[in-house]
Amino acid sequence: MNATFRQLRLFLSFAEHLSITAAAHACHVTQPTVSMQLKELAESIGMPLYEQIGKRMYLTPAGEALARTARAMVDEWSAFAQQIDAMKGMTRGQLRVAVVSTAKYFVPRLLGEFCASYPDIDIALEVLNRDGVVARLRDNRDDLYIMSMPPDDMELERHAFLSNPLELIAPLSHPLARRKTVPLASLKELRFILREKGSGTRLACDNHFRQLRFQPDVRLELGSNEAIKQAVAAGMGMAVVSRHALAERPADEKLAVLNVDGFPVQSNWWTLYPKGKRLSPIAAVFLEHLERGARAWEKPK
Repeated sequence: MNATFRQLRLFLSFAEHLSITAAAHACHVTQPTVSMQLKELAESIGMPLYEQIGKRMYLTPAGEALARTARAMVDEWSAFAQQIDAMKGMTRGQLRVAVVSTAKYFVPRLLGEFCASYPDIDIALEVLNRDGVVARLRDNRDDLYIMSMPPDDMELERHAFLSNPLELIAPLSHPLARRKTVPLASLKELRFILREKGSGTRLACDNHFRQLRFQPDVRLELGSNEAIKQAVAAGMGMAVVSRHALAERPADEKLAVLNVDGFPVQSNWWTLYPKGKRLSPIAAVFLEHLERGARAWEKPK
């Protein structure tokens, strides 16, 4: 089999977008060029790499296997290029990070500090729900992944770098907001608004309620922390959210953090990557930066 590095890059772009037009646009070439290169690649391998059903494209098993192999080859070459740049005294290249949506409240700040120190590094940041990040993790599509509830069916390198307390919040005007302590049993008849099933916050919340043997009356499930906070402020129910999703003064958002027995739920933010994966020099430097920045945040003022 003969395949050029250019063909592999074009195929990876096609595998990501499942569109010849989008792959051509991403790689700054014409559509006929992409079609011709994919055709030559398939002929070299001796098997079709994709099929079209209706208006949608799908990778064949051979295409999926090639995507994994090509991604590993491109990652290795990128790491090699970064090592050569480091030997020359330069730090440049690309860092790819996928994070769950709640991490958007603090990751951009850490990325900003990193970019200020390394202005020649390009950052590709994907902000998705937990299922989306786990899917990218399974495909090894990024350098690092950040979430609060890592999947337990994969062999991963895990680094807990920042605490992630989950707080129980209520409308600022709610009578319980004026109480110094709130028994969990007093919430039995109240309505709850929680994140969608499968999110990291929801998984941690459900597990914690099971341990407390408490069954919340969940009336509404929403897919974003901002929507949940707005619903709580409007008096639609109680909620459990990450402290990172709250303003420094929750009262500014018309919210109150309740001092409820068993809360806050103690959890952590994790940086993850597949076990055995060799981090690029840039990813290794960013991992150190992330952990150093988190320690500075959590240091007592």
